[in-house]
Amino acid sequence: MNEFEKALLKYFSPEDLKKIQTAKVGIAGLGGLGSNCANSLVRCGVKNLVLVDFDKVEASNLNRQFYFLDQLGKNKVSALKETLLKINPGLNITGHCLRLEKDNILSVFEDCLAVVEAFDQAEYKSLIVQTLLPTGKFIVSASGLAGHGKSDEIKIRRIKNNLVLVGDLKSEASSNLPPLAPRVNIAAAKQADAVLEYILQL
Repeated sequence: MNEFEKALLKYFSPEDLKKIQTAKVGIAGLGGLGSNCANSLVRCGVKNLVLVDFDKVEASNLNRQFYFLDQLGKNKVSALKETLLKINPGLNITGHCLRLEKDNILSVFEDCLAVVEAFDQAEYKSLIVQTLLPTGKFIVSASGLAGHGKSDEIKIRRIKNNLVLVGDLKSEASSNLPPLAPRVNIAAAKQADAVLEYILQL
C-alpha cells in the first residue's frame, strides 16, 4: 500500500477498505458527472476503474469537468487517467476511447460490480440502463442537474434493487439552464456516494 492508501485506514476499517479496493467500477461518459464521480471514488479508495468516452477535452468543459487547461485536445480517457494517477499511482485503470453502443456495452463493463451512467443524451442514458439492468450490476444513473440554485432538489432515488437515479428529474441542460460546476459536482458526488454505499454493504 502506498502512503495515500495507508492514510485511508484512518477513515475505513481494513475490511471495508479491502471491499473498496477490490471492487471494479465502470464509468460511462467522462464529462461533468463522470470525471468528478471518478475523482470522488478514487479519493475514497476505489482502485479498479473502467473509464469510457470517445471525446476530447475542450475549453468549454473546464467550467465543470475534472480537467485542466494543459489537457486541452487530449482524449478524456487519457487525460482523466493521468489526473487520477496523481491522486493514487496504484490505480488499475482500463480505458476505452470509444462510443458505447448496444453491441459493446456488455463486453466493456463485463467485470464491473457497479456502473455509473454519466451521459448527456437521454437515448444513451436509456441504452446503458436497459442493457445492463438485466445483468444485476449496480447502476447509478442521473437526470436533472443543470442550472444553479435549489440544489437540495438533487436527490438519490432507488428505482430498482440494482438501479438508483440521481438528480431533480427536471433540470435538463439548455440555453436557460447551462451545466455549471456546483450542481454538476453535487450530482457527481451523490453518484459516487451511492456506489460507495453499495460496495460497503456487500
